[in-house]
Amino acid sequence: MARVITFGEIMLRLKSPGYERFFQSPSLEATFGGGEANVSVSLANYGMDTAFVTVLPQNDIGQACLRELRGFGVDVSHIVRREGRMGIYYLETGAVQRPSKVIYDRAGSAICEAKPGDIDWKKAFAGATWFHLTGITPAISQGAADLSLEAVKTAKAMGLHVSCDLNYRKNLWKYGKTADRVMTELVKYVDTVIANEEDFQKSLLLKAESAHSVEEGELNIEQYKAIARLAMDTYPNIQRVAITLRESKSANHNDWSACLFNGKDFFLSRKYRITDIVDRVGGGDSFGGGLIYGLNTYEDEQTALEFAVAASCLKHTIGGDFNRVSVSEVESLMKGSGSGRVQR
Repeated sequence: MARVITFGEIMLRLKSPGYERFFQSPSLEATFGGGEANVSVSLANYGMDTAFVTVLPQNDIGQACLRELRGFGVDVSHIVRREGRMGIYYLETGAVQRPSKVIYDRAGSAICEAKPGDIDWKKAFAGATWFHLTGITPAISQGAADLSLEAVKTAKAMGLHVSCDLNYRKNLWKYGKTADRVMTELVKYVDTVIANEEDFQKSLLLKAESAHSVEEGELNIEQYKAIARLAMDTYPNIQRVAITLRESKSANHNDWSACLFNGKDFFLSRKYRITDIVDRVGGGDSFGGGLIYGLNTYEDEQTALEFAVAASCLKHTIGGDFNRVSVSEVESLMKGSGSGRVQR
């Protein structure tokens, strides 16, 4: 049975109620979330053996976070506790033509202060088959970047399959390194890459000739074939590339699909027209979790891709970072049951 380890920062998420602007009312909804933790929660919900690795503060906030993760069935035994603070992100949910807004407050968090040697990777990876991380963690500090590189090198040396969601975040790269300087080295140890077109351009400096601005609405599928092939030609260690395809019509209406290239075959998923979005934060993470589950469960990559896209489609209907759905619910949507009728 597959055992998946994820690594990154989990934060306190403070969200304005409903569609309110920040402090339109004197309250914020407090939950937890973060890309890699979101993936582990998805996998645990699907019944997979998964562990999340991070550095958390030795205080009541950190303890509450551990309880939350344990409640989903995520193994937290390799989380390091130390003095410090938990990173925070503030979320204001957009509506119609007003976009959602995220404000980060994560400088100096416990994981930002971490460095190579702080996590016993050989112990964390013992018995594991898959390791997942994102481009978010290397963006928060030099120490976190060095720790990420140490992690992928150890994972590969121990025979784990490594997946990375490039996840470029322009507001995080503030410590003196550009994304491409860090990610072009880290990706040399990655087997499965998950990204969108901006991630390739900003993190790996890869751009297909037919690539268009990420602000444009319509998709050109040929450009994604080209960029996937270019990534694999540039980094021969990459075994497959998965690209999420979001067509943003408004804050509440997105079309959502994805494609996958394994160096030989190109797969394109069904497209979902998602209207009246509840919460799109964590949508990409739910795709990553779905893809990891699918690739470890189904016999063909087309089915794995369809599972990932359907899982992510359902995430857009759920508030909070975590995708609280089961395998049967995802497979039901894959089979065409998307009417939303009451199940009795």
